[in-house]
Amino acid sequence: MSKLYYNEAGHVLPTLCEELTSCRRARKVLVLPGTQAPASLYVLARPYAGSSVPLRISVNGTEIEPLLPGGVHAHAWYEISLPPSLLRPGANTFEFWNDASAMDAWALAVEGGHRDPASYVSDDGGQTWRNEKMSYLNLLNGEYVVRVRLDEGEDPAPPAFVWEDPRNPRLAHLRQRLPALALRPGPQMERVRALTYWLSTSWQHTDAAKAQQYAPWDAETVLSWGRVRTGHDGRLPIVMCVHYGAAFVSCAQAAGLRARTVITANVINGYDGHFVTEVWFEEYGKWVLVDPNLDAIFFQAGVPLSVREVQAAGADLGQLVEWGPGTEFQRRYQQIEAFVQDNYLKGPWIRSRANWARADFLGRPDLTPPGHGMSAYSETSLVWDADLRSRGFGMFPYFGSRDYFEAPPDSTV
Repeated sequence: MSKLYYNEAGHVLPTLCEELTSCRRARKVLVLPGTQAPASLYVLARPYAGSSVPLRISVNGTEIEPLLPGGVHAHAWYEISLPPSLLRPGANTFEFWNDASAMDAWALAVEGGHRDPASYVSDDGGQTWRNEKMSYLNLLNGEYVVRVRLDEGEDPAPPAFVWEDPRNPRLAHLRQRLPALALRPGPQMERVRALTYWLSTSWQHTDAAKAQQYAPWDAETVLSWGRVRTGHDGRLPIVMCVHYGAAFVSCAQAAGLRARTVITANVINGYDGHFVTEVWFEEYGKWVLVDPNLDAIFFQAGVPLSVREVQAAGADLGQLVEWGPGTEFQRRYQQIEAFVQDNYLKGPWIRSRANWARADFLGRPDLTPPGHGMSAYSETSLVWDADLRSRGFGMFPYFGSRDYFEAPPDSTV
């Protein structure tokens, strides 16, 4: 068994992180128990393209082997093995810097919104430190996304799923915007299909390669910003697969359906992941995978498939997918068509899965992330398949069994 130690939620905005130099250094303090077993240090960081400058790291004052910049030039996870002799019971200090004089070598991910963080920045090469006015623009109180997993202890059980409070007036307001077919009594699949078609044709998929202004996980705001292609500060918003999924979950609940988000990936630092949803079908006694971005659902012998069943199909997804009328709207864009042909139909995107345990994006917007999908996955609220902990996903604290993912919702909307 093993246990992860961390003090942030991984809610990173990649455009507002900590730039490191020889003078501007970062320090992270984590409280650990004593250990006689090896440990893994996980760091979410970004090397600059074209830079050959290593990221230097010390653990409790002892410098370890530096990280060399690789081929990924977005915020990605780096894993470093630590001998137990470097760690001690209580507070452990990890420091990060490099030998560049300008902010053009490495950036360290930071999560804002902490009153008294156990992370610190120095502007004078480590002589003085502060835990306020952090990030390269000196305006966050934040925690650096640095975690340690000890080969002792046990991770906590994954959290229970949380839904919107049906009394939330925002659900009633959202319901007024939904297509009529999604609200009428009738076959559940028809209602789900009405929602996926409506959402998939409501705006043009726009990701971080085209825009930098991330839309919040607010269904009505996503629909508005996506339609007019204008968001906060008048900028082109990021409204991508994440936002189709988040909007679908809120809209489905407004229509009286149980839905939750599904995050998928091939590998943790890859670019081939996706963001889809699941809907509970009492008729089939299972959660069914629904893709509101591509207006797609997978079937076999007329029965809709779950995430696990789609995973089991491997590279033969083209024989199982049933496209809705919204697919044509999405696939007219070259980027989406390339994703469908090179990834979606071949299956890499679905090999690893997680669920967001919360679906109350309207009632608790403070718990939604500010930039999911703009970098490697980092949010600690993700619950991954149990077998992934030993397959490169050890930087997360929650892992669920098959029973966890397949259990029916505890109540109806």
